[in-house]
Amino acid sequence: MLRISDARIDSLIAEDVPYIDLTCTVLGIGDEQGEMEYFTREDCVLAGVEVVERIMRKLGCEVASSVPSGQRVAAGDAFMAVRGSSADLHAAWKVCLNVFDHASAVATKTRIMVDAAHGVNPHCEVLTTRKSQPGAKDLLVAATIAGGAFPHRLGLSETVLVFDHHLTFFGGFDAFVEQLPVIKGRCIEKKLFVEADAARACVLAAAGVDGIQLDKIPVDQLAPLVRELRAIDPRVTLVVAGGIGLHNAAAYAATGVDGLATTAPFTAKPVDMSVRMRRL
Repeated sequence: MLRISDARIDSLIAEDVPYIDLTCTVLGIGDEQGEMEYFTREDCVLAGVEVVERIMRKLGCEVASSVPSGQRVAAGDAFMAVRGSSADLHAAWKVCLNVFDHASAVATKTRIMVDAAHGVNPHCEVLTTRKSQPGAKDLLVAATIAGGAFPHRLGLSETVLVFDHHLTFFGGFDAFVEQLPVIKGRCIEKKLFVEADAARACVLAAAGVDGIQLDKIPVDQLAPLVRELRAIDPRVTLVVAGGIGLHNAAAYAATGVDGLATTAPFTAKPVDMSVRMRRL
């Protein structure tokens, strides 16, 4: 499970409840006991449950039942029930609903892409990039994992991935290829990946890079390129990036690449979810 700090949980609560719930205070209903049930109006893959459970505990609510993240729920299904005081239930209401409907949307869109890719190539993984919404990486990463994907790259400290921008400062592509043995010697515990077009990809495969990120190559041109690269080096890892979404994930996976790097799940429209409350 993705690690999320207590401070992060507190910050999510503080976004909606910086001090008090003024409405409950004015009405004088804060101490009344009740139950709140979350349900969905759309079929979806549920995500965000672990975060919501921690928010509930922080706010003094008791989780009576919940469906785990990653499970499919159908329109009309209830997926979490909590008990507590009226003040605590109202404090948790929208904070948790926001987590559920956004995270579940991302998980659902991710699962559709994963199922499409695996349907034609079980060995091709969907990899979500670091081009996510600022400030929400932790929630989005957890949601994509719940949907069956893997993080492509969580940050600059995680992997060695050389872009054309790097080569601008290095002296160009030819200088990079020439120095490749020295560069590989500096990252002996990491794989060396390079983003490239079709022409450069063949040079890189022959030079012995560990992986190539094929950028913005039309799907009809990709299959023969994959075969050519595999012939040069059967061990090279091939990831394709650029414009991959729900409409073409299966077609790209069918070319034989190892992974699809995509930002598409992050743009998912929130799932229509709501709550029911009752007094105990």
